[in-house]
Amino acid sequence: MKFSTDFVCATHEFTTFKNHVPAPMFRKEFSVEDIKSAEITICGLGFYELFVNGNRITRGLLSPYISNPDQILYYDNYDVTPYLNNGKNVIGIMLGNGMLNCPGGYVWDFQNVRYRSAPKFAMFFEAMCGDEKITFDARDGFKCAPSPIIFDDLRAGEFYDARLEVPGWNTVGFDDSGWKNTMLSETPHGEACLCDVDPIVKREELAPISIKPGKISENYKEIQAIPPELTAEELMSYTELSSNDEGYIYDFGTNAAGICRINIKNARPGQKLVLQFAEKLSDDGGLDLRGMFYLPVAYDHRAIYICKGGDETWEQMFTYFGYRYVLISGIDENQATKDLLTYVVMNTRLEENAHFNCSDEVVNKIWHATLNADYANFYHFPTDCPHREKNGWTADAALSTEQTLMSLTPERNYREWMRSIRKTMLEDGSIPGIIPTGGWGYKWGNGPAWDTVLVTIPYFTWLYRGDKEILRENATAIFRYINYITTRRDNRGLIAIGLGDWCHIARSVRYVAPLVFTDTVICIDICTKAAKIFEVLGMDAQSEFASRVADEFRTAARKYLIDKNTLTAMGRCQATQAMAIFYDIFDNSEKHAAFEKLVEIIENDGEFINCGVLGARVIFHVLSAFGRTDLAYKMIVRPEYPSYGYMMRHYDSTLWERVLPDEAEPSSRNHHFFGDVISWFMKNLVGINVNPRAENPNEILFAPKFIDALDNAEGSYNTSCGKVSAEWHRDGEDILYTVSVPSGVCAEFALESGWKTEEGNTWLPVNGKATYRLIRENKPDIRRLTSSR
Repeated sequence: MKFSTDFVCATHEFTTFKNHVPAPMFRKEFSVEDIKSAEITICGLGFYELFVNGNRITRGLLSPYISNPDQILYYDNYDVTPYLNNGKNVIGIMLGNGMLNCPGGYVWDFQNVRYRSAPKFAMFFEAMCGDEKITFDARDGFKCAPSPIIFDDLRAGEFYDARLEVPGWNTVGFDDSGWKNTMLSETPHGEACLCDVDPIVKREELAPISIKPGKISENYKEIQAIPPELTAEELMSYTELSSNDEGYIYDFGTNAAGICRINIKNARPGQKLVLQFAEKLSDDGGLDLRGMFYLPVAYDHRAIYICKGGDETWEQMFTYFGYRYVLISGIDENQATKDLLTYVVMNTRLEENAHFNCSDEVVNKIWHATLNADYANFYHFPTDCPHREKNGWTADAALSTEQTLMSLTPERNYREWMRSIRKTMLEDGSIPGIIPTGGWGYKWGNGPAWDTVLVTIPYFTWLYRGDKEILRENATAIFRYINYITTRRDNRGLIAIGLGDWCHIARSVRYVAPLVFTDTVICIDICTKAAKIFEVLGMDAQSEFASRVADEFRTAARKYLIDKNTLTAMGRCQATQAMAIFYDIFDNSEKHAAFEKLVEIIENDGEFINCGVLGARVIFHVLSAFGRTDLAYKMIVRPEYPSYGYMMRHYDSTLWERVLPDEAEPSSRNHHFFGDVISWFMKNLVGINVNPRAENPNEILFAPKFIDALDNAEGSYNTSCGKVSAEWHRDGEDILYTVSVPSGVCAEFALESGWKTEEGNTWLPVNGKATYRLIRENKPDIRRLTSSR
């Protein structure tokens, strides 16, 4: 296998909103005989599609893996032996802009990156034909021409003119005498490596649940964005679009991510179909685009198809959309059929690793909404939303790492994304808030609560999967980062340099956790996890250093950030009080009283959630650890705003970025960073706790919490040795709890205070399958939280 770094392109011209450059097609015809083996190794930037003798063989959608090509150049390798014939053959390639050539209108400066380029590719073909080796690369005889994709952008969308199709372009015998020769293009500076990830695949197809006449809501004017190089008149004139074109709204019943297949019958030549994608409708019934706002409306999450005439089918190739609704304009009433549009749901190929169900349908909806958000926001790596940014925000990934590893199988792609994270680290040890980046995110959008991804992903991947290699690969970067945060402390030993308890949820009174508190406490957690990582790797000096820095931060936090007389954390709010307990700022002897303060704060807030993403990540675990699972459950499922239950009453297919009243201006309705709640479901409502001592991923602690609001719950988790499961249901006043453990898994069963088996036990080892009859005691005691992981 050889990585050729000689890139070619069809043009050096950039695509912009004012100047659409079609996606290029490339072809090369060649002859081989007596084929023993053949392979192609290709890097296509931004995205590529690879064909051999007309067969699409691309390993996944939106290939290759997205990166900053000045840091990493990802190649894919293909065994093409089965696709070749003795005699003439053709390699065909199409390229899309991806993140390589952003047309502008963003806030993350991708249009200004040093590596910006027209699409290009490098490839190497090698075949053994009898005793002869035949090789060539991208410079050897490829020809190029424009494709029918007349505009494409990862965030904006894709425009396709079927009248420009070139039948047979990637097959033998096609006359390419009118095609141009390729041009040499600059080789990006990144390290060349083979891509080892699970690809993006089509997961399912959805039919519309309703079709009705509609248009874009007039409130789009509140967020209209115009690129600086265009006036509004030029923009609308150039794209020939009206922002409130009337048409038909297709409702697919769920908010997800993917593309939309058009299957139109009896199309007229030149008939233009405009697809506008959206997450929600406005009060007037039109598409509500106010949650978008980074692009001009005429380009914001749109697809355009110009018909050649007849019966036609089209899917977008180099973009994807996050949506529930599609407004299609340009069709006749008789064309607005159910099979006109199909939702093709896509995401990185992730397998479900856990199962959960209980007697409360609201809780079940939250579980499925969280998984849906995880899927929709996993395109090569975790993203922040599929419709607007599609960025690898570090905090979003860090906050959902544990629940994603528990419920799905992201570890292969996590490990690869960590390579990109390490590449972004500056000499001083700092990292940006979005990865990949062209340079944006170092001065704003990061800080310890975001940067913790550097530790969180390796730590939890090791905790749940036992993978030490991901620890080894990132140990040096983790050590450098700890060194970095020691230089950012103030004269009190505290730190406040980034973003804090983001996307605060509040009903009326709004408390905002002080940044100095959240940053300092997260630094303690970073150093504590790093110390464990170094310990596992036998890096004793580094482990001692990380522990010492953690102790220094904790000493400063206890001196300046908590009131030892009242055992109240700075800010006196849900987030800081829960974080101070969870991350061991309070001593064990103080936690009972500190917990009582937390309950008091929650009660003063009407028993509603009143914190942001950092507080929500820990508060429910703290409540359960101290015997108040009932209160955590109420805060989660209650139907009034703000709560998860409120989300499920309004668009229940995903989690939101901000929990706002439905009448408020919407933000993203497809985020995953509030999703750790399903980890709480598994650990508490079912009782499956993986690797409780942080020693063995095949060790399970069954520690269920039984609340009066539930009649039953069941769940399972796939260890490397097989499936672990637990199930309980009420039998009169008692509970029957059944657990199943495969060979190779070490398990124990521990009841919280207030419950015992009918034999009087509160702790038992578990082997195989067993059922316990559990009896409630009269007065349950408060259970103390001993430490966080």
